[in-house]
Amino acid sequence: MTALVSFERVFEVLDLPPAISDRPGAVDLPPGSSMIEFDDVGFRYPAADEVSLASLESVAVLDKRPSEAVLHHVSFRAEPGELVALVGPSGAGKTTISQLVPRMYDAVSGAVRVGGHDVRDITLRSLRDAVGVVTQDAHLFHDTIRANLAYARPEATQEQMWAAMDAAQIGAVVRALPDGLDTVVGDRGYRLSGGEKQRLAIARLLLKEPSIVVLDEATAHLDSESEAAVQQALATALAGRTSLVIAHRLSTVRDADRILVVEDGRLVDSGRHTELLARGGLYAELYRTQFETQFETRGESRFGEVRGQALDAGRVEPTNSAAMADARDQDVVDTENRDTDRGEAERDRAERDDTKAATVG
Repeated sequence: MTALVSFERVFEVLDLPPAISDRPGAVDLPPGSSMIEFDDVGFRYPAADEVSLASLESVAVLDKRPSEAVLHHVSFRAEPGELVALVGPSGAGKTTISQLVPRMYDAVSGAVRVGGHDVRDITLRSLRDAVGVVTQDAHLFHDTIRANLAYARPEATQEQMWAAMDAAQIGAVVRALPDGLDTVVGDRGYRLSGGEKQRLAIARLLLKEPSIVVLDEATAHLDSESEAAVQQALATALAGRTSLVIAHRLSTVRDADRILVVEDGRLVDSGRHTELLARGGLYAELYRTQFETQFETRGESRFGEVRGQALDAGRVEPTNSAAMADARDQDVVDTENRDTDRGEAERDRAERDDTKAATVG
């Protein structure tokens, strides 16, 4: 009886109508459409009574309170080929904004447009063909590398797959595997490292060739070496494409064409990196907090010293926040160089000691 009830509930889920579907008369998105526009967008996630199963309503009391709005009057425009970054505290609404572009949800008010067309008037297939997404936890199927790549473009040739993997800085790794493209990656890609999974996901995106790219913390939780390789792959993936990039590491979006600062579901500021630092506000606070934390972790905390030296040398003005940030960044580089020099000196000393010991022996 328990198994029968379970099967009934499974079929009940399968029979649910999709929450997002094509409108009658929906049209295909014209090829090459890449402009993104949010026009006074408001959004809230569905309440419990809007998505519940009928079989559960007889055994549980539903919370019928309306869900709270998570986006309020969001308006911005990303021009074709522009890289727009979304930054802000956790829970501010950055990922929600990005999910409205491929229409994972529909806006409650206002409109989201791609190429000048309201996404609700576009067929889902053509819209999602135009959008490529890489998240911080790239999903790989328990199948071969070849099959995982072909998921984005079933008709792709082996040469096209290798070209995409080389551009994503993962080709050499795959060539070194005994089975090459026919290597099974395991459930969710557990046989690959985090950086390798991300680069394979980027190769899949390059194979798809979307006109719009959405990156949601694509380099989060990676070590420095893996992050450097992924950043190099992303530079290729983003070239010439309209890009919406979510990042907590602000150093990864310093060169964005525009940075949108999100707080409590609202856009509270926008501009380039240096402009936002000079204005102060939330972005400058987040940037300062990140780099102060980095210095404390290193145990150096030398920004005040570098700041004083820069003032004495006339490199920065007392009120120039952007220049202060540059001096802080330079101090990070100087600290890393000192660490490298110290390590090389220690290795040289150890080699001399080994040589001396061998000679004495």
